[in-house]
Amino acid sequence: MSSYRAERRADQAAEREQEREDRRLLLNAQLKAAEIAAEQKRLDKAEAAEIERRAVAEKRRLQRDEQRQRDAKKAAAKLAAAAKRTKRVRWLKENPATLFVAFVMVASIVPAVISQIGALSGASVNVALAALLAAMLEGGAWAVTFMGKQAEDAGRETRKYRIAGWLMSGAAGAVNLWHGLEQYQAHPWVAFVLGASSLFAFFIWDMKTHGSDGKTRAEKREAKARAKHLAKRRRHHKEIAKEADRLQSALPFGSITAEDAFVAAWRIRKGAEPGMSAELYAAATNSRVQLGAAFELGEHVRPELLRNGIMAAVLSPLPNTLPTLGAVSPLPALTKGSEGPTSQAGIGLYAPRSADEKGAGEKALEPVAKRSDEELELILPDALAAAAELVAEGKQISAAQLSKRLQIRREDAMRLRDMVVTDRKDQYRTAAASDGTARKSITARIK
Repeated sequence: MSSYRAERRADQAAEREQEREDRRLLLNAQLKAAEIAAEQKRLDKAEAAEIERRAVAEKRRLQRDEQRQRDAKKAAAKLAAAAKRTKRVRWLKENPATLFVAFVMVASIVPAVISQIGALSGASVNVALAALLAAMLEGGAWAVTFMGKQAEDAGRETRKYRIAGWLMSGAAGAVNLWHGLEQYQAHPWVAFVLGASSLFAFFIWDMKTHGSDGKTRAEKREAKARAKHLAKRRRHHKEIAKEADRLQSALPFGSITAEDAFVAAWRIRKGAEPGMSAELYAAATNSRVQLGAAFELGEHVRPELLRNGIMAAVLSPLPNTLPTLGAVSPLPALTKGSEGPTSQAGIGLYAPRSADEKGAGEKALEPVAKRSDEELELILPDALAAAAELVAEGKQISAAQLSKRLQIRREDAMRLRDMVVTDRKDQYRTAAASDGTARKSITARIK
């Protein structure tokens, strides 16, 4: 019996313990659920707040974009207005004559129309009809004027429009003159002013549009020189000019110009380019043959000429006549201070003088000696500078160019040219080697 009670108590104690555990688990579950609900609520609130924040930020961004667009439109409008103002101001500065012409035309047309309306009204014509007739007179002249402007822009003849405009303006001016003579008998000069008001507007417009149609002074001079040239051509080359006329008449109109026809006729008649002929080529060839014969004769007798020139300078009775013997030339020397007998005879040295020899005075009578390698080394920097100038000018580094620029002998210039070419090659190799070394160093650093 006691064991049953003990078991019963143990069971009850286990049940109570189980109930407490169940209540604890239930409480924990409720707390967990409450925590989850609270966390979910917090997350919902945070999400709602983020959505609201994003909406506010998007709204603000849209407002900023709209404001920027409005500002951009205002700035563009301001720039466009400024550009228009600048364009108008520039046009006014560049076309002051057009502005004043428009003002004068308005000041002339309005009084003319008012005067014509008054003249027609004074002749018992209805005011509306008088206004239409006045508009017909003045407006007709300006309609013809603008029709002429349109024809001129299209490249058509405008003479008939200008004549019609002058006739209509004259008719309107006659009406104003007649009315003015009747209206202002005490002051007839007013009638002439009113009559001129219709003509003056058209006159000032015609002067603006056609006042500078004539040729300029340079164009007139060119036309005069061209006409003189053509007259000389026809006088000097009559047969060729006739042949050119026949060519132009034989070919279709406009297919060949007068200049091309004359060139073709010259080639047909003379067989050469214009200005040349077989006779001229023969004369030029004969002159060169004679010149070559003179040079050949000079080569044979030069020692005798040189000795005679030196003796003439030494034995001359005139003071300060010892000449400077310059470069060989078949003509008398024309350099300053070289008016002696040898220069007059055309006798000089075989080598040209250098700049230093020219500036130091005219004392040397013997030929310039060949320069040594040391002397060429001294003038090598000048030769390199001259070579650089030749390369910059697109010319070759030749002995002739170096001799001309440095005023040295041709033989020295040839040796100096070789030294310049060698030096430039060495510089190029050095630059290429240094460039390759630099590239290798950069590649090594990158690696």
